[in-house]
Amino acid sequence: MKSVKRRDLTTGNITKNLWILALPMMATNALQTLFNVVDMIFVGRLGPSPIAAVSIVGVILMIPFSLVLGISIATGAMVSRYFGAKEYDRANHIALQSLHTGFYGGLIIMFLGIFLAPSLISLFGVDAEVHHLATIYIRIIFISSVAMALQFLTASIFQAVGDAHTALWIMIGAVVFNIITDPLLIFGIGPFPRLEVAGAAWATTISRFFGMIIALIFLFAKKTYLRIKWEGYYIDFGIVKRLLKIGLPGSLQMTLRSMSGIIMMGIVAGYGTFALAAYGIGIRIDMLVMMPGFGLAGATGTLVGQNLGALKPDRAVKSAWSAVNSYLLIMICAGMLFYIFAGDIFHLFNDNAQVISNGLGYVRILVFSYPFLAVAIVLNRALGGAGETVLTMLVTAGALFGVAIPLSFVLPKVLHIGVKGIWLAIVISNIVNAIVVMFIFILGKWKYKNV
Repeated sequence: MKSVKRRDLTTGNITKNLWILALPMMATNALQTLFNVVDMIFVGRLGPSPIAAVSIVGVILMIPFSLVLGISIATGAMVSRYFGAKEYDRANHIALQSLHTGFYGGLIIMFLGIFLAPSLISLFGVDAEVHHLATIYIRIIFISSVAMALQFLTASIFQAVGDAHTALWIMIGAVVFNIITDPLLIFGIGPFPRLEVAGAAWATTISRFFGMIIALIFLFAKKTYLRIKWEGYYIDFGIVKRLLKIGLPGSLQMTLRSMSGIIMMGIVAGYGTFALAAYGIGIRIDMLVMMPGFGLAGATGTLVGQNLGALKPDRAVKSAWSAVNSYLLIMICAGMLFYIFAGDIFHLFNDNAQVISNGLGYVRILVFSYPFLAVAIVLNRALGGAGETVLTMLVTAGALFGVAIPLSFVLPKVLHIGVKGIWLAIVISNIVNAIVVMFIFILGKWKYKNV
């Protein structure tokens, strides 16, 4: 089979390398977010209770997603480091160990998630209707845990070796499949049954399995820069241990975000269903503007890993700052647009006046933290690309549980501004997180991290 042409990311123009990787990663991440956004748009036509149910599930699902993302960060750090050092057989071996770990991890998540679903929903103290709908939705979504895990890890492998376009095309196929099946199963178009909230969950689940199958076909058909092969394969517990050593702090960081998200969702729920629905929509709006940052951050992680493997730490540093500057510009522009058109954006999801009123407050306060989010997102992933996940986990824990959550209780009462005090607490937490992460990056000890 004809070999795939690849670009050496350890030489040449840094900014050009960054954007060659970042653009398809941005598109991939944006499409990944569309799984939830498309569900929310269609489910939004069913009323506030279904919206609240899907919003709650979105927060809970951040926990299993975070576990997989941690392993994917470790996979990217190790594969990119050895790929940059031109130790291709070693990179191939790590990729296989990662897939093995993800498969069994996905099975564990699936069984635990289905069993614990009602208890997880009960943490939010929602009414019976929302609880019932959320339980149905999340149990179906958990069926796709293995598919989700392998899809994330294959994308991480593609991106770690600089083949971001393959991951993009696979995600395009999965999202298009989801967009087609969502209305068919939610509203019962043609011969399909009207499943409403359950239909949204089944559409997403089926689409994830579709994406997983395509990704594995590409990976093992030697249509990527690595030559994945089973000959001589064995379970290397040493590599699995290293993946977990690097990945678990990253997973814990994401899990802490998810746990804080659940707590924050519970706090917001105390202000009523309309505030809760607005918060759920607001989070998804934030995710839309964060997708370019995740793309730039993912590209930065690959460039940092490959350049450290090639013994070029200065290029790794320059790559990170180039990404920060680019994302700052994007976030400032997006913040201004979101501030001006917040009402119109919310109207796409729901036309309830009280939901929109709460949502306007959320967006027009949160946009002031967007530049700080830009710094934190990119530098966090740069550190992750070097294998430094412990410090970033500690910083995240401090910002969320030491700043955001306490202030969410205090500011609404002290300032007498109701739920807007929670939005302000989130802004302050984002600022603190960015400042501390930037200090760690500038200190530079991550450049000597072994993976």
